[in-house]
Amino acid sequence: MSRSQRIRRHRRGRGRPVSKAFLAATVVGTLGLLGVLSAIGYVVSIAASAPPLNSLKPRDLGSASEVRAADGTRLGFIQSHELRRPVQGSHIPKTLKDATVAIEDQRYYHHKGVDYTGVVRAALKNLTNRKTVQGGSTITMQLVRNLYITRERTYQRKIREAKLAEELENEHTKTWILDKYLNTVPFGTIGGQTAVGAQAAARMYFGKDVADLKLHEAALLAGLPQAPSTYSPVRAPEKAEARRNEVLRKMAEIHVITPETAAGAIRRPLDVNPSRYFTGRRESYFFDFVKDELIKQYGAKTVRQGGLRVDTTIDLKKQQAARSAINGRLAGIGPSSAIVTIDPRKGYIKAMASSADYGKSKFNLAAQGHRQPGSTFKVMVLMTALRRGVDPRSTTYSSHKLAKGWLKEAPDYEVKTYDGSQGGRMDLVKATLKSDNTVYAQLIADLGPEEVKRTAYDMGIKTRLNGYYAEGLGGLRLGVSPLEMANAYATIANGGFRNRPTAITKITFPDGHSELPRRFKVKRTRAFEDGVTSAATKILEANIKGGTGTKAQIGCPAAGKTGTTDEHSDGWFVGFTPRLSTAVWVGYPNSQVHMKTEYHGGPVAGGTFPAEIWGDYMLAAKGSYCRDFKPPVVPARFSPFFGAHSRSGGNKSDDQQRGGSLAPHEATPTPDKPGKKDDGKKKPDKGADNFDPDLYESPPQGSPAPAPPPVQEPAGGAPAPADGKPPTT
Repeated sequence: MSRSQRIRRHRRGRGRPVSKAFLAATVVGTLGLLGVLSAIGYVVSIAASAPPLNSLKPRDLGSASEVRAADGTRLGFIQSHELRRPVQGSHIPKTLKDATVAIEDQRYYHHKGVDYTGVVRAALKNLTNRKTVQGGSTITMQLVRNLYITRERTYQRKIREAKLAEELENEHTKTWILDKYLNTVPFGTIGGQTAVGAQAAARMYFGKDVADLKLHEAALLAGLPQAPSTYSPVRAPEKAEARRNEVLRKMAEIHVITPETAAGAIRRPLDVNPSRYFTGRRESYFFDFVKDELIKQYGAKTVRQGGLRVDTTIDLKKQQAARSAINGRLAGIGPSSAIVTIDPRKGYIKAMASSADYGKSKFNLAAQGHRQPGSTFKVMVLMTALRRGVDPRSTTYSSHKLAKGWLKEAPDYEVKTYDGSQGGRMDLVKATLKSDNTVYAQLIADLGPEEVKRTAYDMGIKTRLNGYYAEGLGGLRLGVSPLEMANAYATIANGGFRNRPTAITKITFPDGHSELPRRFKVKRTRAFEDGVTSAATKILEANIKGGTGTKAQIGCPAAGKTGTTDEHSDGWFVGFTPRLSTAVWVGYPNSQVHMKTEYHGGPVAGGTFPAEIWGDYMLAAKGSYCRDFKPPVVPARFSPFFGAHSRSGGNKSDDQQRGGSLAPHEATPTPDKPGKKDDGKKKPDKGADNFDPDLYESPPQGSPAPAPPPVQEPAGGAPAPADGKPPTT
């Protein structure tokens, strides 16, 4: 091979590797370019798939609903897993805004929703540390995440988030975005409840309004959103302090505060003071009653997170007076007590108190406790007689033991007086003041138990009744609550209008509009003529002046009735003034304990603790009002009643025996069925109606004092009911 040939071969060999390297570089560059183009295309396609911002509805994060008393005092917030109280941006201090920008997005005022410089910086830092130590999301992107899109960690979500952030910046100012962010970002959890927004966080961690935060407190809050659990000042105070100091140094670094100011704040303690602002409540039993009523109307989600302001009827002074009256008589003795007061004019629940400890039992004795009412239910019998024109003065019965067989419809039903005595012949006024069981048992038999049941419903009783003969003596299968009894007697106090009991007067929504759904509005239904209720009132007034209720006297016009169940298991006093109707119950809530020695060594009857508590309470609750009951507008007319058991006269026609013909009355629907299930059917006979004398015995409270003044005899009658179902109220 010649020298020239060797040179040419050498040159060809030297050039071959260069050509390969170039080719390889070209291929890699091309692939890289294609990859970049593909990535750009991918990003563009994902961004394009995101719906425009104006087509999206911001997620409603809700806010805590609060309940207030009649005077505007906050009773508490309805509990939710998330606590939020949005405020105007002007209410959020500048120090908190500056601290948030410094630690979360220091280029916030220089980008348009996406900080590309920050993204690169975060990527390099994360790559260097081989883990995620810094995020690239701006405040605007985080707000988009809070309001518009899901929070899953995917590239697609990040791309859509960036696109929507730029659109959000085009539609709103930086100030609006920052204020919105500070109202929607989570700041951590205590006791299973997360503070969402700066106002809730300030209340939860410091027990103060966000506007009152000091610099070191604002810096602490600003450092929480990135990792609320890690930096929790409650669970990890050292880490929280280090994070707060980092925020303060960052604020000095970007010149929103001076280094000296930062150093002074760094020297401050955390000053964390977790408060019960959201968890504290007043009048917990009434509060729960209101919450349950709201949930029936709006559903749990709206009630817990709808930001409602609920104004109620409860009078805090009366609540305090009720508890004071109970404690003044029962403290250290043993029995419990519950009080309910209704305003007869509108049906407003003014008091709902008990001696129960809410921390030990959530059961509301005043509204949920169903107990045998004893002789307080005789008033339903009295009202049945009066509405049918029965003259309470000239209609008489013989008071004596009613042995088995006296009532053919119930052969096993026997009734006796409280002390076993025989009172002889007496009219209905005296029988009421003595609370004579045997007289009232005969009156019920003559009137008909179904008529008594209808009257009870018309007065406002909601618990299902069975129409048994002994119901008028207090022998109810399911019992009644103090709330029902207070409302039933309020029907007498207001001249015959049955009210729907209500606890809510106004509901205001976050947008400022208020409403009162129909179920909460005042509803008054004429059930009796005022001449009938006036006659009943005079008899019940006499009962307080000289009957079984003398210990309930308050020095002003008042009317009421005592009640005691068999073996002294329950004691009641239910009564009213022209402006307040109140029921008091005394007993043991969890069992039928016989209160044989609790009253200063003697038995508890309606005329003892219940009447005394009623008197103590009503003396304070009535205030300065001390006027008499209004005279009737439509006087009633009464005549002697001739029944199978009465001593008013001989046998008369059916109409005369029934006190006149019965007029039609409003139709009333079947009630709800509280307590145990009851199909309303008569049970197998023990006698005709499954009577149990032990259950249905309702002893009175001794003999009355001197005879009361005579009852006026108004004229006219009220229509009787058409069926035995309680009205819908």
